[in-house]
Amino acid sequence: MFGNMSNKDATSIKSKFHGGMHVNDKKKTAYPIYLYIYLFVVYLQTEAEIKMIMENWLRLLSINLGWIADFNKIIARYLKYFQLLKYLRKGSSSVKSVRFSCDGSKFVASINDDTVRIWDIASEKEIQTLKGQFFGIYKAQFSPDGKLVISCSADRIIRLWNVNTGFEMKRFEGHFGYVRGVHFSPDGNSIVSASNDKTIRLWNVQSGEEIQMLEGHLDNVTDVKFSNNGEIIASASSDCTIGIWDVKSSKRVKELSGHLGEVIVVQFSPDDRTIISCSADKTVRLWDVQSGTNLQILDGHTDVVNDVQFSSDAQTVVSCSKDKSVRIWDTKSGQAKQTLCEHFRSVTGVDFSPDGNSIISCSLDGTILLWG
Repeated sequence: MFGNMSNKDATSIKSKFHGGMHVNDKKKTAYPIYLYIYLFVVYLQTEAEIKMIMENWLRLLSINLGWIADFNKIIARYLKYFQLLKYLRKGSSSVKSVRFSCDGSKFVASINDDTVRIWDIASEKEIQTLKGQFFGIYKAQFSPDGKLVISCSADRIIRLWNVNTGFEMKRFEGHFGYVRGVHFSPDGNSIVSASNDKTIRLWNVQSGEEIQMLEGHLDNVTDVKFSNNGEIIASASSDCTIGIWDVKSSKRVKELSGHLGEVIVVQFSPDDRTIISCSADKTVRLWDVQSGTNLQILDGHTDVVNDVQFSSDAQTVVSCSKDKSVRIWDTKSGQAKQTLCEHFRSVTGVDFSPDGNSIISCSLDGTILLWG
């Protein structure tokens, strides 16, 4: 198939991948796109090099992407490049956090006007406003089945809401400080919360009763997450550490140290083997859950990193910062793949859609943006 191609032609094709093909070249070339891909893979030896060059090529071609459908699926996986799709909200009140529902059809946002709001992605419309929380809502999250929302606030109260009716169903009270983080267990039967009173608390969703209190952090507990199997909990703290806790025994089994500032958010990878964290020290870090080892430091933000999330395949991490940017990172190389700069104030929250094809971000500038 390739016998009639000269070395000069082959070298020219390779150079186009390294330097970028002009958008009109695909019309001029005598060789089909599959031939370019074949030679591209033959000449390039490492996955890192393939990713770097393909992403560069895609950026140059982003004005005309119709031909991507011709690509082999194996090659297409290198081409994910996020662009701004929509402004889902423009408002005067700042937005503190955003989270997709488990099916990706909705997202919930905590707004600085003391409301929690729910949007439908397909229609781009706000479908519910949850009112009743006071003094600054930190975070809100859907239950695994998408029927409930949990929110936490500086009023020290955790509230459970019905998504369809918008009614408050239950209150969880017991913390003596701002409640900074809250998270559903994978089965939806329990809630874990983090507070400025330096404690982590487990709650029964059905009864509203406190099940257990976990103590050990020396300063504010800023975030808390269940693992995907529900067996362990990770916590973030202003004491610059991450705690790993066994749910059954309520004991802290590991303490991860390395951050040089307040740890703001923690998140488990889908397989529960890795934890990602972000900090006031301007870094994002990857940790091995089993050993507690710091695997990777993602360095590039120029101010406090406010939020961080894994993609569904754990190959990518998205973070946002007070430096007004959203950054997308490769977890293997630790390199930033892309920087998104559309917000004009601190970016406070970010999340991947369950399929990994979309990103949502929110900011103190009052906007919520959808990227894809």
